[in-house]
Amino acid sequence: MKIAVTGVKGLLGWHAAARLHAANCAARFRGDAPPYELALLDHAAFEDSDQLGAAVQGAAAVLHFAGVNRGAESEVEAANPAIAQKLADACRCTGSTPHIVYANSIHASGDTFYGRSKRVAGEILAAAGGTYSEMMLPHIFGECARPYYNNVTATLIDQIWKGEQPTINPEGRVSLFHAGAAADLAIDAALGKWSGTAAPAGRDMSIVELYARLTAFHALYSANLFPNLGDGFDLALFNSYRTGGFPNFYPKKMDPKSDARGTLFETSKAHGASQTFVSTTLPGATRGDHFHIDLVERFVVVSGRATIRVRKVLTNEIHSFSVSGDEPVAIDMPPFHTHHIVNDSGDHVVTFFWSHRQFDPANPDTFADPVLIQA
Repeated sequence: MKIAVTGVKGLLGWHAAARLHAANCAARFRGDAPPYELALLDHAAFEDSDQLGAAVQGAAAVLHFAGVNRGAESEVEAANPAIAQKLADACRCTGSTPHIVYANSIHASGDTFYGRSKRVAGEILAAAGGTYSEMMLPHIFGECARPYYNNVTATLIDQIWKGEQPTINPEGRVSLFHAGAAADLAIDAALGKWSGTAAPAGRDMSIVELYARLTAFHALYSANLFPNLGDGFDLALFNSYRTGGFPNFYPKKMDPKSDARGTLFETSKAHGASQTFVSTTLPGATRGDHFHIDLVERFVVVSGRATIRVRKVLTNEIHSFSVSGDEPVAIDMPPFHTHHIVNDSGDHVVTFFWSHRQFDPANPDTFADPVLIQA
């Protein structure tokens, strides 16, 4: 099944593409054919009619997340309908009638320049010729959101990590909906599980309450304590918070305590069920080359020397950390970042691992994907 995803460099587009990529990785690991052929488009693709046409040609569905939400009012009002028109024209020129899934906004019902822009874009896409679904989305947050770009959650997270004091409107409120949940909703529509209009409910709260939750996460995390992550919303918000600190605030230093018996250090504590384990890795061996969707996972080398590499999926962005049991540090793996640990020393490496939940063989949340992509 061919699926085109627009706006893949944006928050929603990347989350949707990464989830489809995860399904392909799972199939390859099982020895099956990947279920999806992905055509991933950024904003530049809308200036290239050949690339846009090739993407929609033969596509069963188009998940349309590309758009403009900031700039001069007249430019924003014109931009989203123009992008939608180019997508509709590409479908007509290639004789394609994909199921178009559009990330619309709750603001589309209002009479603002942004609301009108989103509403008109939806009308263009609905008339493009294929089947159509639209999501009326509230305030979106999630891992890898861009701070200071119309995303209050990402901005607060960045300011908290930097130790800055934000200016908060005490009357401000948001209705928060995770980008991953929006991506799943869009994929379900592409798979024919629903059509028409969906208006998912967000978690309504004041900006003051949002800031309080995030600062509580930060206070715990700074003390090597993980919060209770039994609530799905808190898990998504915490994953957004901790990904916002990656990689600039990693590795996290440990606090070794030594006496005549040796050295002891506490790596992590958590409220609720969690899992810890230790592995020995032989010289030259590699563990990992996989990623997770929402598992919170920590690596600590306690003996020997190794290299931990982390790559954001669907990119060539790799961060490497040289780690040693002589100076223990923690590396926490962000969601949708494939990772491995390589023993590049001449001795055994002992590594401590922690995850926020027990391993479930029926739902392992582990997707094979090499960190180092072969040319």
